[in-house]
Amino acid sequence: MNARKSVDVALKVFTALTLALAFVLTFTVSDYYIFNRISLTDGEDSFNALFVISQWIKKSGYLLLPLAAYYKRRSCSDIAKYVLPAFIIAGFFTYGNFFEITMLTESASPADKVYASINEFIPKLAVQVLFFTAAGTELISCLLLFARDGFKVRAKSFAYLPCAILAVMPLNIFENFFDINDFDSNHFLWFKNFTVWHFEALFMLAVFTIGAYYVLRNQNGNTQRDFLSAAAITLLIQYHSKDSMVMGDGYNVYHTVFACIPLFICNIGVYVASLSVILRKRILYSISFFVHAAGALTVFFYFGKDEMSNYGIFCSYSILYFCLTHILLFALSVLPSALGHYKFRLKDCIVPLVYYCLVIVVASVASGIVSSASMDFSYDGYTLAEGEWLKPNYAFTQINPLPIPVYEIPFKIWKCEFNLLYLIILYLVYVGLFWIFTGAYYAFLGIRKKVIKPNAEDYKLEVIVSMPEQSAEAAFTDDDFNNRQ
Repeated sequence: MNARKSVDVALKVFTALTLALAFVLTFTVSDYYIFNRISLTDGEDSFNALFVISQWIKKSGYLLLPLAAYYKRRSCSDIAKYVLPAFIIAGFFTYGNFFEITMLTESASPADKVYASINEFIPKLAVQVLFFTAAGTELISCLLLFARDGFKVRAKSFAYLPCAILAVMPLNIFENFFDINDFDSNHFLWFKNFTVWHFEALFMLAVFTIGAYYVLRNQNGNTQRDFLSAAAITLLIQYHSKDSMVMGDGYNVYHTVFACIPLFICNIGVYVASLSVILRKRILYSISFFVHAAGALTVFFYFGKDEMSNYGIFCSYSILYFCLTHILLFALSVLPSALGHYKFRLKDCIVPLVYYCLVIVVASVASGIVSSASMDFSYDGYTLAEGEWLKPNYAFTQINPLPIPVYEIPFKIWKCEFNLLYLIILYLVYVGLFWIFTGAYYAFLGIRKKVIKPNAEDYKLEVIVSMPEQSAEAAFTDDDFNNRQ
């Protein structure tokens, strides 16, 4: 193995290690707690702007480094080499009271202390070790980029820096400008079903997906795949911001780590859709397209009973997170088919139908176990009372979000009662929606064949996807690297 190959392998290893450590760090309250508490100096519950900015820029490395290491994007390599190190080092000296953040405060209610005792399962010393180790591996990855790619840099590469920073923007950063407690559910800015903000979210879903299609359809296959992979990485970064938020300020009505278990259909879809474009596997494409595209679209049309949700105003974290992740999920589920990377076949629906059935079963069991176990959760002599028991987001299997009652055929999972008829109807209704969406897909194909001139690149991409032995990395060679942006 020559030196260049050794450096490339080391770069990929340290990049993977950085991402793994960053993932674990999202399960700490402090990770995103700082972004809506910015000040010029450290305070009791505020954080130095330089440190907050350094953490934001550092998170952009979670997008830039994999694109540079695994996809050999020259622009990402240039930015990572010359921008990230300064902000990573700045974080070493400006962290202030970052490691002192806790929700186990004197003013917290007894129930909140119970929740906090569960959420803060990573000891302070472990958080410190994780933080500095992750920063160190990210810094080493940047240095390895110098070793692999040299010191030459192109000025035009930095035009992509704002895009990288914007992609990983902490969505709670806007909360520096307002106090959510100043708004109630009757306020004009509050997000509810069928309000102006709801229709704006639908509009943004259409604009992003259709816009991305028209921008990408005339690009070559490598550019299309790189864009989809970058969108997938962005989705994963933003999705896991919820881990920290739910344990700190809360996300919607959820406030414990149990809500971070990915058993809600769209939560699982984040992984399926992201891996489908990264690994380019037909089975993942089919599940993503048939199940998760329709699922993401459905929740945009109806968010559930208003009284069951607490999204806040349109620019609060909960609604921005929900809209951004579901827009990216829908786009990643449909764009591979729209661009010709994958052609859905009727026989491809068999695995997704079984998969969705298993999701309902597993989510029901997990929901029953979590809710039942929470009835005995306690801290400092206080045990959670009824009304404080946990109902994570996959408790949709327990709670009917529709305004229509369903006749009950009860059964129990541990201490929780479920309605078997509701679960069956839930499955059948969504299966019906999947088929409706599939019908719309075939209608789209018919229109595209008549209106849009077929692109020869579509055929090439379909051939690539149909070859199971074709690895994601095979399309990217060192020769390609020298000619790419």
